[in-house]
Amino acid sequence: MKERKEDPTAYLQDAWGPGKSLQSIRTIAYWICTFIIAFEMTAGALWGLLRIEYVRVVFVHLGYPIYLGTILGAWKVPFAMVLFLPGLQRLKEWAYAGAVFNYTGAAASHFLAGYSGMGSITAPGIGGPVVFAAITIASWALRPPARRLSAPPPSPADRDIIRWIVPTLIVVALFVLSWVFLPKGGPPGS
Repeated sequence: MKERKEDPTAYLQDAWGPGKSLQSIRTIAYWICTFIIAFEMTAGALWGLLRIEYVRVVFVHLGYPIYLGTILGAWKVPFAMVLFLPGLQRLKEWAYAGAVFNYTGAAASHFLAGYSGMGSITAPGIGGPVVFAAITIASWALRPPARRLSAPPPSPADRDIIRWIVPTLIVVALFVLSWVFLPKGGPPGS
């Protein structure tokens, strides 16, 4: 049997090349993560659209109206579909962003409502949404090049600090104006 006398770093660099075994592992990991979040979103859509008791109890505890499950459920179905469709890279970017908003919003809602524990399969908590947010980010990061939105590299002018300071100052000024015009009391007629 022939013994390998190659440098380990050369072997790793070669393994990361296109069409190599580690690239296959990356592709497999992408599809596993994608399937998991697509399944979770599809199940969540069904639960929300059917307004099952579990969803109703959690929504009541969180202080959300029950019809929010219908709204969220209706948007979770296209999310799952677009992940598996070819092309539509920009729509996939929006879908991933929406999933991260969904999961981080769920985690924040559970935390702020007092479900600070990790939860379990039968009890809500912040752990599940945080794990699903991480799986969503992993799926996004592991996408094959054909499923990525191509973007031109940023120009040196885009990295200029002044281009970042002006929008930041505008947003700060808008916060100050919002604070100045903060309404007193409830809306009219309440």
